[in-house]
Amino acid sequence: MSANLPVVARVLTRWAAISAMAMSCSFAFAGNLNFLKDTPIAYMKPADRQALNRAAQEALETRKDGQSLKWSNAGTGNTVHIEGTVTPRDTVKSGSETCRKVTLVALAKGQKQTWTPTACKQGGGQWKIKKQ
Repeated sequence: MSANLPVVARVLTRWAAISAMAMSCSFAFAGNLNFLKDTPIAYMKPADRQALNRAAQEALETRKDGQSLKWSNAGTGNTVHIEGTVTPRDTVKSGSETCRKVTLVALAKGQKQTWTPTACKQGGGQWKIKKQ
């Protein structure tokens, strides 16, 4: 058993070193995201993101280019009120695929945040954010 001790010690030492590096990376990553503090996305919980996704799906399906749909996180259980709009635009159809730019706006605690991704769907499927 004593012959195995150095192997165990090396494994534990490596594991501790890897853990320390991973923790330092996660702290650095969190520090780099400090600019998001006090922005609407910082207050969003999973239920709020689901409410925004439902509104985006509805807007992409039912609104013409430039027509906005209002959304809010009412009923999600979040004590921070978040609201905004979803505005599809620039619809492009190619075969069975339809793509639209969509402007997502969120307002919370006096801060406004805007994203403009492109969403696409195949046939009657769900809209999904297109990877850039």
